[in-house]
Amino acid sequence: MATNTEKKKPHVICVPLPAQSHLKAMLKLAEILHHKGLQITFVNTEHMHKRLLKSGGRHCLDGSPGFKFETIPDGIPRKSEDDDGADKLLLHVETTFLAPFLDLATKLPTPPTCIIADGFNSVFIIDAAEKLGIPVMLYWTFSASGFMGLYHVQSLVEKGLAPLKDESYLTNGFLDTTIDWIPGMEGIRLKDFNSILQTTDPNDGQFTFCLKCTNKSHDVSHNIFHTFDELEHGIVNTLSSMYPYVYTVGPMQLLLNQTPEEEKQPEMSDFSAYSIWKEDSECLKWLETKEPNSVIYVNYGSHTVMSLKDVIEFGWGLINSDHYFLWIIRSDVVEGESVVLPPEFDEHVKRRGFIASWCPQEKVLNHPSIGGFLTHCGWGSTIESLSAGVPMICWPYMWDQLTNCRYVCKEWEVGLEMEKEVKRDEVKNLVQELMGDEGDQKRIKAKEWKEKACVATAPNGTSSLSVNNLVAEITLLASRN
Repeated sequence: MATNTEKKKPHVICVPLPAQSHLKAMLKLAEILHHKGLQITFVNTEHMHKRLLKSGGRHCLDGSPGFKFETIPDGIPRKSEDDDGADKLLLHVETTFLAPFLDLATKLPTPPTCIIADGFNSVFIIDAAEKLGIPVMLYWTFSASGFMGLYHVQSLVEKGLAPLKDESYLTNGFLDTTIDWIPGMEGIRLKDFNSILQTTDPNDGQFTFCLKCTNKSHDVSHNIFHTFDELEHGIVNTLSSMYPYVYTVGPMQLLLNQTPEEEKQPEMSDFSAYSIWKEDSECLKWLETKEPNSVIYVNYGSHTVMSLKDVIEFGWGLINSDHYFLWIIRSDVVEGESVVLPPEFDEHVKRRGFIASWCPQEKVLNHPSIGGFLTHCGWGSTIESLSAGVPMICWPYMWDQLTNCRYVCKEWEVGLEMEKEVKRDEVKNLVQELMGDEGDQKRIKAKEWKEKACVATAPNGTSSLSVNNLVAEITLLASRN
């Protein structure tokens, strides 16, 4: 039974895409909105909810009376509890989520004011909102440039540039073709677009799914982006001309840090469930023993997989760089087999490194001993690194990571790009370049972006004002009900 206080508050249903980075970004937005006085129902899949509880402990999702978690099944058959079913996820989002979500939403004790859903959930959530008779807003948890690149894949299809004609187009120089007609993305190459462009199959499931999602962005009035205006000023301006309402709400953690004490919900003070992987905090103690800017942090994100040979090449590159390294190796980073490092690594790691399966990344990036970040360029990792003022070595794996790499290295000038094929000598050389005197300019640039991110999230900054506008709009919607 809803209390009288809950009935008076605007009620938002938040629906993330069930993937680590998307889930984390939505949780933080939901937390910010709750601190602003909104009632939240956070709808997770049963599988992701269990993984959050497993990684963070049974109290990690304890919220407040106005912040409730609900779950729906995802319908994905799994081999184990830790199998995220990523290869089947998009198909199931489109085909199986609608009915259980509607069943849940119609049974909530407090009528919802609106839905905020991950942009990739648009394939079912817009239909759901229409059936429920409430507005829906789409939250794109990646960069504005990542969204714009994905959005214009449809234009590339219409111009005959995608999908690729055949496999030879991956290596014959075609992907170096420069595109100069996308506002705010002048000079971008085909190879810098979302990796879905590199398919040769026009019926490829990921390819068609993403085209549907970006097309559906015009079916809603409100689109939210996890970025800040100064970082992507030109593209944000273009987006503002495309949609009636655009909100830039990043970086998320910096906004949470700015929450005034009087706005904080005391019951949320211990809320900690942002990761589906159990975090090893021992690495923070190890970092305490190291000098400022002396450690390279290496993390490939939650979905990247590689060969054992690649892992070993990374390892020798880090060892031969002669710099301290914090190296995150997920248990499933090598597809189909466990990661067994050569025994000769042991002595080198004891002397120079620390290996963990996962870590509290934002605490790591903000530790003074961290001097650089070797990253897959997922947007969550990228914006966290920018927020911490840490320069990057970019090894993009797939999706929007290719676009992020382009902007990190060419536009924001805080990164070095690594070749796709992992070679120990290149890893060594890039680490030495970034961590040495040659990396000074990138460190300076990274600190400048950190300062700009802090300005954007300060009380009168663009991102803070954007969140206030979002809350005001939701409150207005509630008053009309």
